[in-house]
Amino acid sequence: MKLGDNKCLFVAHHPVGLESRVQFATKLLSSEPNEIIISGILGMGGIGKTTIAKAIYNEIGQTFEGKIFLANIREVWRQDNGQVYLQEQLLSSIMKTRRMTPTNIEMGKALIKEMLCHRKVLVVLDYVNSEDQLKALCGSQEWFDQGSRIIITTRDEHLLKIVSVNHIYDMKELDVEESLELFSCHAFKQAIPKQDFNELSRRVVSYFGWLPLALEIHIWRSVLEKLQKIPNDQIQAKLKISYDGLSDNSEKDIFLDICCFFIRKDKSYATQILNGCGFYAEIGINRLIERSLIKVGNRNKLDMHDLLCDTEEKSFVSSHQKSMASILDYGIKMTR
Repeated sequence: MKLGDNKCLFVAHHPVGLESRVQFATKLLSSEPNEIIISGILGMGGIGKTTIAKAIYNEIGQTFEGKIFLANIREVWRQDNGQVYLQEQLLSSIMKTRRMTPTNIEMGKALIKEMLCHRKVLVVLDYVNSEDQLKALCGSQEWFDQGSRIIITTRDEHLLKIVSVNHIYDMKELDVEESLELFSCHAFKQAIPKQDFNELSRRVVSYFGWLPLALEIHIWRSVLEKLQKIPNDQIQAKLKISYDGLSDNSEKDIFLDICCFFIRKDKSYATQILNGCGFYAEIGINRLIERSLIKVGNRNKLDMHDLLCDTEEKSFVSSHQKSMASILDYGIKMTR
């Protein structure tokens, strides 16, 4: 059996908190070694899904006949000929050939199924955001041989349900100590903050909510106040992608109303109010949860990441005003 090459992907300059998370995820993948396992890595933007997927790829990749890490599928997919290009990369990498070019997406599907169904392969599909991508690149379990592993990173839980994944690894934010260490490594080149900057470091970590992407940015005392008022553009853009990906305006309006009025409010209460405004709130809220835009915390309270909330409040004022009017109008009707 010819195994994959020895090339490893670069993971991170400071892989803080990574080892324990990789061990947990690989344990899920090592169950039922002779079965085909499709595993999802789920979480909001900037939380480290791609990083952990790279680490897993490096950890287990040498046990497969072929392997491929298809990076940033969302962006490549919408480029000219990007769909067929992704299929070509998958086939060429696993089959170890330069000449494996499907002429169209349907031919690509047929080739992938034909070529991979007799090989034990590792396929990582990074940053998937549509059902069409899954249909074109991993189809169903029938496309793969026994022992194969397919890993999908996404912000959308609904997509993972479509392909009937065996496991979903729900990415969690770094804890306080991990966050301090990661920030300190980037800001001070050491594992703990310098003594004079300990309090400042804790303020930065608290503000950015323990997102690895945010904590990798070099931040200093002179810009802290500005950062507390205006989120970093890079982080804002990452977090906004999930919002833009919502399928219709009603889901966006529900999200904005929750952002403005219902954070840390009871989910049932918010559902009742939003239904009164003409929304199908049960469906809309569940969709927002699936896309990692909001979550339900202790005591059935709605919650979301602080940076995400700030981003939407600053970027969509007019939509918020519209939402405010709808809720105020409902409140007036209820008091009549």
